[in-house]
Formats: sequence, structure tokens, C-alpha cells
Amino acid sequence: MNEDFQRLLKQADALLARIDAMLPGPGACPVRAPDWAASTAFRYRRRSGSLLGGGWLEPVRHVATIRLGDLKEVEPQKERLLRNAEQFVAGRPANNVLLTGARGTGKSSLVKACLNEFASRGLRLIEVDKADLVDLHDLVDLVAERPERFLVFCDDLSFDEGEAGYKALKSVLDGSVAQTSDNVLIVATSNRRHLLPEYMKENLSYRHTEDGEVHPGEVVEEKISLSERFGLWISFYPFSQEEYLAIVAQWLRAFGVGESAIAAARPEALVWALERGSRSGRVAWQFARDYAGRHGG
Repeated sequence: MNEDFQRLLKQADALLARIDAMLPGPGACPVRAPDWAASTAFRYRRRSGSLLGGGWLEPVRHVATIRLGDLKEVEPQKERLLRNAEQFVAGRPANNVLLTGARGTGKSSLVKACLNEFASRGLRLIEVDKADLVDLHDLVDLVAERPERFLVFCDDLSFDEGEAGYKALKSVLDGSVAQTSDNVLIVATSNRRHLLPEYMKENLSYRHTEDGEVHPGEVVEEKISLSERFGLWISFYPFSQEEYLAIVAQWLRAFGVGESAIAAARPEALVWALERGSRSGRVAWQFARDYAGRHGG
């Protein structure tokens, strides 16, 4: 019995030693670094409740190949994001970016195209789900000494009341005693300008002064405060019918459809948009895929 007990103790010691070797040491970053040469884009993964805790960066094997030239009818938005990215890649001051507006108008696609435009100059992208923004400080620490320039990207961002990631993002943007390294920019897309749900009753908290000025109440101020920490706001708007058809034509050309067939596809494209209830760039792309597939493009 004593020998069996001793053997069990040795096995337990060996297991604890293996676990201890995998845990981050004192002062170490709990986020495990990836092979930085494996990709230009990475996803942050976090196993909640794991014994080992922390998270890791997973290289994206097939990065979206979309280019800036593929995106039509968003020239002003493209120009503003490119100018900011150029400043950032060149090591000059640049702003964190919030892209807001109508769904399917190219917000996320523009960020991906921007990565492809500047990847050869050291730009990298780390995609983080909003639920994992609680680890944002650790991610920033992980890349702080890297030579690359990083866009920390959160797609379709919005918060409900009391979510933990809200305060972490707010702190990293502009509010922590520790300054964020200059090789990191936060880029987020959202359908909400203020990133939080807004309710009619909150309008009652506005104060009206005797001279006619209107001042928002504390609840409204708190909701505005997060989006205001993004230095650059880029707004996207619903497309007109002609803009939608121009995007359809551009995608059909990309799929190899000839000009005569593109002209003939216009009525079908309009019906497709009517059935979907939207003339967005995403709907145009989906129609073009369907049409090109049916007609051998």
C-alpha cells in the first residue's frame, strides 16, 4: 500500500510540474504569442473557465483577399481610413477608428482591404470578439515591443448595460494610467453610433438652462463617452438605386460576367434587393454570386 501511495505522489508531482510549466510566470503576459510569420491576421481565442486561463492568438490561414479597388461608392470613407492608416504605418500620430452606419455598406470590408493594402509595410490585424475585450490590456502588452503595427479589430460592436468589455475598451482607448503603445490602433464597426442601447426615457434627463442651452444627463453622457474616445468617426449611409446597381456591376465584372449580361441583369438585381429589403453592398455581392453561378460566370 505504501509503494502505491508513493507512486501516486510521484505521478501527482509530475502532473503539477507540467501544469506549472504551462502557466505564465510572475509578471508574464497571460496571452500566448503566436508564430508572427504565419499570417497577417490573427484571431484572439479565449477558453473561459480553463484551468490554464488566459488566451492565445490564432493565425488566420485564409485572409480575406478583398482589395480597395473592389469597394465602390464609398470613396470619402475610403479616403479617410486610408489617410489615417498611412499615418499609422508610417509611425506618425493616428486615431482609433469607429466605422458606423447602415448594415452591409462595406465597413468591415474596408478594414480588411486596408490590411491588404499595408500588410507589406508591417500592418497586422488582431480580431477580438466583444466578449473577450476584458483581455484587451493583456493583448496590448503582448504586442507592445513588436516591430509591426497592429489594428485591434472588433466587428459589429455594441454593448448591453453592464458588460465587462465596455469598461476595458473605454480604459484602453483613453483613460488608463498606462499609455497604450503607439503600435496599436483600435478599429471597431457598429450599427450604433454610441455603441449602447438608447431609450426614450433617457431624453427626460436632459437639462434646459434659462439661456436656451440643452445639456445631457449623466446616463446620456456615459453612453456618449465611449464613442467619443474614438478619434476618427467614419459614417456609412444606405445606397441609392444607382449606387447599388453600380456595385452589382462591379461584382459581376469580378466574377467574369460580360457587359451585355451585366446590363441584362439590372432588373433581376432590383428584384433581388426588393425581396431582401435592402440595397446594401452585401446584397449586391450576394446577387452577383448567384447570377454569375447561374450563368456560368
